[in-house]
Amino acid sequence: MIELRTPAEIEAMKPAGRFVAETLATLRDETKVGTNLLAIDRRAHDLIRRAGAESCYIDYHPSFGASPFGKVICTSVNDAVLHGLPFDYALRDGDLVSLDFAVSVNGWVADSAVSFVVGTPRDEDLALIDTTARALDAAIRTATVGHRIGDISAAIAAVAHGDGYSINTDFGGHGVGRIMHGDPHVPNDGKAGRGYPLRAGLVVALEPWFLQTTDELVTDPDGWTLRSVDGSRGAHAEHTVAITEDGPIVLTDRSWLGVD
Repeated sequence: MIELRTPAEIEAMKPAGRFVAETLATLRDETKVGTNLLAIDRRAHDLIRRAGAESCYIDYHPSFGASPFGKVICTSVNDAVLHGLPFDYALRDGDLVSLDFAVSVNGWVADSAVSFVVGTPRDEDLALIDTTARALDAAIRTATVGHRIGDISAAIAAVAHGDGYSINTDFGGHGVGRIMHGDPHVPNDGKAGRGYPLRAGLVVALEPWFLQTTDELVTDPDGWTLRSVDGSRGAHAEHTVAITEDGPIVLTDRSWLGVD
């Protein structure tokens, strides 16, 4: 069921958005060559505890997951792009890292993701990250009253296809509110003018993600981590966005922190 939020409820969602933004900015700043993925998870867990927030991941067990996730953040590295289950791995020079983080604060959820390279970057990795960021920007600009879900999907796809990437639509954006994953589904490809009409009060997580040379995924033996079928790298960008009569509000905006 698609739920619309009142202006007061959107205001009440802002603390969760700020906390998610602050946490991702902190973790990105602290993540370097040599940082262990389990240390990232421990740090995120500590920040959640200090804030009195609740993880949306640790007990999360959807139909596609082999077991409860058990960690508080997704850490996807290189050819892993989504649902990366943290494990004992120290990041190496040039690794492409995606951090995906969602929490509940006072009963309201925010969800966001960022991708970056530790150490010396490869041009093709920076190009992929840039495409996901620009696709997310295009999606946010389109998230206005009067458009439809298909308009958002088409805006994302135009950026990806324009840069030569193919698109997987199995996983995409989603409604956000009292729970992390709700209706509507927002695929990263679609036809403009189609789908649910965007109304004031709709809150969605928009999340373009792309792989360099494929759109097919395989699941790791851990039952969670999704990797490219051909070993090419992936990148992921995500923000929680509220649609209002005055335009979109990016609840997980990090720009006020001096980061993208």
